Amino acid sequence: MHENEISKIIVDITFLIYKKLGPGLLESVYQAVFVYELRSRGLDVQTEVGIPVIWNDMKLDHGFRADIIVNNKVIIELKSVEKLLPVHPKQLRTYLKLMGMRLGMLINFNEDKLTDGIKRVVNSLTDDLG
Repeated sequence: MHENEISKIIVDITFLIYKKLGPGLLESVYQAVFVYELRSRGLDVQTEVGIPVIWNDMKLDHGFRADIIVNNKVIIELKSVEKLLPVHPKQLRTYLKLMGMRLGMLINFNEDKLTDGIKRVVNSLTDDLG
C-alpha cells in the first residue's frame, strides 16, 4: 500500500474519532482508539517505536519515540494541545529522516476545527508521493 493510500485512511480515522470523542482528551486515549481503528482495517501498526540517532559508528538512544508507525511507511504523531507549535512538524520531519521514511501525519485533536489540526509532513524537497 502506498503512503498516500495510508494517509487517506489516517485522515478518515481522524475524523471518525473526532466526531465520536471530540477534543480535549488525553493523547493516550486517542492513540489507543487510533491503533484499534488502524488494525481493524488490516494495517500493520507499531506503537511507541524507539528512534535512535546514529552518528558514524555511535548509536544514541535518547528516548525519541514515534507514536504510531503504519505499514513501516507512515509515522503518526498525535497531540492534544492548545496549539501546534512550529517545533512539532520539525520534530516529525527529523523522525522521518532518522527512520528513512517519507511521510508523517501530525494530528492535534484539541482543535475547534479539526482540519486545522492535521498536518502532512514530507521528508523530501517536493511532495512526490503521489
